[in-house]
Amino acid sequence: MCQVLTKRQAKMFFANQRLDLTQPHVMGVINVTPDSFSDGGDFFSSQTVCLDAAMVRARAMVDQGASILDIGGESTRPGADLVSVQQEIDRVIPIIEAIKASLDVVVSIDTSTPEVITLAAKAGAGLINDVRALGRQGALQAAAHTKLPVCLMHMQGDPKTMQNNPTYSSVVADISDYFDERIKQCNLFGIPSDRIILDPGFGFGKTLRHNLQLLKHLSVLANKGMPILVGMSRKSMIGNVLNRPVDERLYGGLATAVMAYERGARIVRVHDVAPTVDALRMTHAIINSDA
Repeated sequence: MCQVLTKRQAKMFFANQRLDLTQPHVMGVINVTPDSFSDGGDFFSSQTVCLDAAMVRARAMVDQGASILDIGGESTRPGADLVSVQQEIDRVIPIIEAIKASLDVVVSIDTSTPEVITLAAKAGAGLINDVRALGRQGALQAAAHTKLPVCLMHMQGDPKTMQNNPTYSSVVADISDYFDERIKQCNLFGIPSDRIILDPGFGFGKTLRHNLQLLKHLSVLANKGMPILVGMSRKSMIGNVLNRPVDERLYGGLATAVMAYERGARIVRVHDVAPTVDALRMTHAIINSDA
């Protein structure tokens, strides 16, 4: 294994729940949006969140072995439009409250919005997962005030334009430098390094070649000594290699999950929980068979 975590990072607290990050963990995706690229509209009807349907999915994912459920109220697919603060609040807070009332699982809030960060923490969220790495005005202050762990994701540009023409001098080195700057900013605002998780942002302002290089050399980022979270489930990088539509990318996704874990990832964000849990448990058992 290429990743070395401190004791506090390896046993990270997510509000009142602790996860052992020496083990692989699967994060299940629940997007309460009308337009996310894979599950958009699954829990949405006539501009209203279908709470019962979302809870059915949440329970199924927990039963299948998800340690974390990631709740998002703003689509960040390529070309996505912004939503209002109130729209996002109305979408995510009821499902967070419902999950915390009935399921024993860490809830992650997928947001960049300071007001949503604050309200989600009060509703019971245990992780702030931000595709903009707390870059919006007020987000650093809001996240620091919650005292929750944060996941900083790398994205070149913004969802509306990020895939227009992404360029890097070296994708791995450039992302590493970006994380160094964001970690420094977090520290300055009172978020210690042992509460930070890093997500290289597969598919966010990156070509297919960038994504493949990033996965191949993921250990470079893991060697920073912070937990790595990856999200490649059903994404176009799999579809472009295999020539498969969104709903036929499971096997490619399992391959990327296993390779990411071997290279230091500890949390894998997916739509297909059960097969990913099995693949990662098997990989973990093989890797640790001499322990």
